[in-house]
Amino acid sequence: MPRVHKMNIVAIIQARMSSTRLPGKVLRVIGTEAMLDLVVKRARRASLVTQVVVATTTEAEDDVLASYCKSSGVPYFQGSLLDVLDRYYEAAKEFKADAIVRITSDCPLIDGGIVDKVVQAFIEGKPDYASNSLTRTYPRGLDTEVFTWHALEKAWLEARKSYQREHVTPYIYENPSLFKLLPVSAEKDYSQYRWTVDTPEDLDFMRAVSEKLNLAEATWEQVLRLLEQEPALAMINSHIEQKKLVAE
Repeated sequence: MPRVHKMNIVAIIQARMSSTRLPGKVLRVIGTEAMLDLVVKRARRASLVTQVVVATTTEAEDDVLASYCKSSGVPYFQGSLLDVLDRYYEAAKEFKADAIVRITSDCPLIDGGIVDKVVQAFIEGKPDYASNSLTRTYPRGLDTEVFTWHALEKAWLEARKSYQREHVTPYIYENPSLFKLLPVSAEKDYSQYRWTVDTPEDLDFMRAVSEKLNLAEATWEQVLRLLEQEPALAMINSHIEQKKLVAE
């Protein structure tokens, strides 16, 4: 069934070199490819996304990411290091987005099919914000948020707390009286899995999976089947705790 829409839906991948727990992680090699390469390739498999853009910073250490994007033919934007909400707002404005898909560069298993599922729910339900992490049922690392330009602009104008600026969307999902929110859930609860890269153990996990599957091509269901067959793989990073958003 063809899914037709006229919106300019821009996936914006935030990326910087200065990760606190694993510096330079976005260019760490998994299998034969840099992590950022995998995220871009996998995001581009979403058929409902108009284009995929990398939003990095104006810091000197992130010039390497701008160079990577230039040489790889990936559209990019450079903005604020700490005010990531502003970085998203300015990038979305530059690329004339009607709706924005937020993806982080530490999720090398981000899945085009899941991105399409969340975008389709957004198109059909017409919320201000749709996400598969409002109610967590997917593995951490498949997080997909879709929101309107209007919601982004309102958050950009009104969010005051530093964690709301750093993490882009809290002002939206913390204010259900101001925004219509739409959760998107999996058929079963897979939230026990950790498929994001924030620590050396997470990187070890991804590299172990990459020895079994082609990560540029594998679907999330194939990764799931692998972990069900070889549960020891999931144990590599199962003890890692996600960093908390700091509310002020």
